[in-house]
Amino acid sequence: MRKVKLNTERLTLRSVMLSDLNDVHALHSSPAVDEYNTLGIPDNIKQTRDLVCEWVLSSEKEEGRKLTLTVLNEDDEFIGLIAVNTGRAVYQSAEVWFKYHKKYWNKGYATEALKAVIDFGFDQLNLHRIEAGCAVENIRSKKVLEKVGMVQEGRKRECLPLGDKWSDTLEFGMLKSDRK
Repeated sequence: MRKVKLNTERLTLRSVMLSDLNDVHALHSSPAVDEYNTLGIPDNIKQTRDLVCEWVLSSEKEEGRKLTLTVLNEDDEFIGLIAVNTGRAVYQSAEVWFKYHKKYWNKGYATEALKAVIDFGFDQLNLHRIEAGCAVENIRSKKVLEKVGMVQEGRKRECLPLGDKWSDTLEFGMLKSDRK
């Protein structure tokens, strides 16, 4: 992949940079944001730095399969992350994920950013299929996935470790031909 910058009506999505470290660390350190994520709250900023470095290196490689983007609002504030991770080229598919600071929930930002990433995936990466999953209890993410036109295709049992329990996930997909 390459350095990417996408613009929507209210947002700028750009390849994550090492200068985003403190913002990413604050996001990953939020208990509210961590509730349905398996990454867990980092023990220290070095753990977050290692992760951000991995994302930066992956996105800079032309053949890189992971593209993590920072999401900035109209005031150029860091509000979250969104990513598209492609699989083997023969499948022309990718998985997307996102997370946002709680203060930016319920403002339509996640839907707006995901629409832009889906368009990028189908139009620029020439994908055939885009997938996403979320914990069954994560109603907000489920609604975002549905709003962008993804179809719930199934449920995987106890595959997501959340704290000291296992959660089922809802599996969503969208084909290039599904776009309206």
